[in-house]
Amino acid sequence: MLVCIAPFLAYAQDCDLTLSGQVIDLHNNAPNGGAMLYIKELSKTIIANDNGYYEIDGLCSGNYTIMVSHPECNTITRDIVIRSNTVRTFKMEHHLEELNEVIVQGKSEFDKLASVREVQLSDDALERNSGKTLGDALNEISGVSSLNTGNTIVKPIINGLHSSRVTIINNGTRLEDQEWGVEHAPNIDINASDKVAVIKNAAALQYSGDAIGGAVILEPSRVVVKDTLYGKTLLTLGTNGRGGVISSQLTKGFESGFFGQVRGTLRRFGDFEAPDYILSNTGADEKSLFARIGVNRFTYRLEGSYSLFQNKLGILRASHLGGPQDQFRAINSPEPLIIRDFTYDIDVPRQEVTHHVFKVKGDRNFGAHSNIAFHYTYQQNNRFEFDIRRGDDAGKASVDLNLETHTLALDFKTKIGDGFNFKSGITGDYQENFANPNTGVRRLIPDYERYHFGIYAITDYEVNDFLQLEGGLRLDYTHLDALKFYRMSFWESRNYDMLFPELVLEEFGNEVLTNPTLDFANVSATAGIAYQLSDDITGYFNYALASRAPNPSELFSEGLHHSASRIELGDLRFDSETSNKFSVTLEGRLKGFQFTLNPYANFISDFVVIEPTEIRQTIRGNFQVWEYRQTDAYFLGFDLDTSVSLSDHLNWESQFSFLKAYERENDLPLINIPPTRFANRLSYKNASLNNLKVTLGGTYVFRQNEFPDNNFDVFIPETDSIELLDISTPPDGYFLMSLSAEYPFTIKNESQLVLGLSVENLLDESYRNYLNRFRFYADDLGRNILLHLKINY
Repeated sequence: MLVCIAPFLAYAQDCDLTLSGQVIDLHNNAPNGGAMLYIKELSKTIIANDNGYYEIDGLCSGNYTIMVSHPECNTITRDIVIRSNTVRTFKMEHHLEELNEVIVQGKSEFDKLASVREVQLSDDALERNSGKTLGDALNEISGVSSLNTGNTIVKPIINGLHSSRVTIINNGTRLEDQEWGVEHAPNIDINASDKVAVIKNAAALQYSGDAIGGAVILEPSRVVVKDTLYGKTLLTLGTNGRGGVISSQLTKGFESGFFGQVRGTLRRFGDFEAPDYILSNTGADEKSLFARIGVNRFTYRLEGSYSLFQNKLGILRASHLGGPQDQFRAINSPEPLIIRDFTYDIDVPRQEVTHHVFKVKGDRNFGAHSNIAFHYTYQQNNRFEFDIRRGDDAGKASVDLNLETHTLALDFKTKIGDGFNFKSGITGDYQENFANPNTGVRRLIPDYERYHFGIYAITDYEVNDFLQLEGGLRLDYTHLDALKFYRMSFWESRNYDMLFPELVLEEFGNEVLTNPTLDFANVSATAGIAYQLSDDITGYFNYALASRAPNPSELFSEGLHHSASRIELGDLRFDSETSNKFSVTLEGRLKGFQFTLNPYANFISDFVVIEPTEIRQTIRGNFQVWEYRQTDAYFLGFDLDTSVSLSDHLNWESQFSFLKAYERENDLPLINIPPTRFANRLSYKNASLNNLKVTLGGTYVFRQNEFPDNNFDVFIPETDSIELLDISTPPDGYFLMSLSAEYPFTIKNESQLVLGLSVENLLDESYRNYLNRFRFYADDLGRNILLHLKINY
């Protein structure tokens, strides 16, 4: 009997043992507070404290099975032998979904400031605009409009500013695609991005200090870290233009972190139509491809990608005319002077653009709060512009530009203390532009080399749960080295022969070869506050100083810009633009009512503006002359967004944008400032009807009543008279309605088909858009019925 009970007595004597230790993250040793430890043999659960420490007492000597779980980690099971007091550390791996989130947070391409609100297009808006341009899609954001050359060349305008003043960040890299031209739309396929957002401020210091207007951020989706294969196809067919767009993507992921993704888009339309006639030679042919491979790990990420964007866009045939009489007739005619039958052919005038991007990027975490990242990007942009030419030059491009850009960047960010974050980095790029002289046409933009170097630092401090402070500083240096032929008459008329005699290399009859070398040093900064006024209302204030060196077009233009159908004249004497912008934002949620109010004031010194000055006859026809000049200007405006939940199924959204812009010295209004716009959308959605959604929209664009008088007299030889050419007076305001509906279907397995139908310009309204450069020659688009199909698989 003693022999039998002896082991039990010994066991009872040893039941005062302790198992203790910490539960931490496998990768960075961060504590996993709140982890639960379940002892199977005792049916007992212990919860670790906020620092991940635990202690299990009253254990007897023996073997135990411990299951450790945490909401953000994969559950682990460990067998432990207890013979004495034991200390054991459990290391846990984040589960797949959380690991994906951490990876995304660790490699966020754009660390925006808290005092600057990022306005992001919804997934519905991206898919609804899958058949359109980036500029068209961004029009759905208040304060964002577009400068159009017809309906296929669309440049985004943010708070009245566009072109080189709006920085576009695509997949973490600044887009370099000759953005200075008014008819140079961003060479981006919106379907290659899953996130499209706008920053209405010069807050993208990590990428540039010259985003006086703001920044557009485009990023592809993250790839989940698990064995998976998924994709999506979007198809849009439209009656106006009698064409469509198909876009498809396929993604393969592995639990090891390796992944691959490919996306492609085809877009084809023939001549578009106004309500009463065809807009001849306005077709579009576009192709794009995006592919990437890489690996996502918790401590590091590495990715290589390639993208191709290629398009051929027709320029309205009626915009290229002959003598002064044709210009006068066109501007005063209710319809285009040239109207032809519908065709898919894209004739001259037209532009053809090919844009390549090769990129390698990576980053690595150090500890729990530090990260270092790098990227190298090569971009090549090749642009052809075809004019109406005859004889031996027929079919030859009038403009042939090849722009190559190499960019290298290094970024570091860390958490220095409680609530204090810091980020800094350096970037350098080399850019070379080659203007092919074999076109037989005077080159508008010269050959040049550009060297650029930038350094920045950004910091933010969370004072408490209600207040956050932040600031940033950036220094940029730009060196331009160009070779430019000037007409001797122009060189002397600008007094360049007296101001820049050292630039002259050689004289060739009535031309002079020059070598302008220009240097620009720019300082940019930002400071802001984010404060939670109450549980429902938050306020933001931001001040941004931005400085922009003049672009090559503003400096060197001297000749006919064919796809813009005008003569442009730049100025070598320009200084950098300097912007001081103050913005306030109030956001609130009050019992089914949401609002965002954003007033702003932007004061810009040495603002570069381009305006028409005269009409000039050339051997290729009669063209308006547009000349760059600098002035001091100010922009005052506000954007208001509201949303009201009327019932469980009905929601009303409104946007109101107001802007005034003047020259400071004489209070004269600036040209091409967006008119006031008021947009409304009433949506019905019913979950019990399989998420049927119907939306009725209406947008009223007011007439722009404040504009400069750039009218001038022209001599009409045919009638031997002088006539006033009115190129200043804006068109009347207009109201456009839209209607859309979509209904999802569940098909095999987890795949889903969404069928949608929408009508734009529902009432087939004839109107002219003040910001469309073709408003002088034709009405804007008529009714367009669109069929949308989306398949997730």
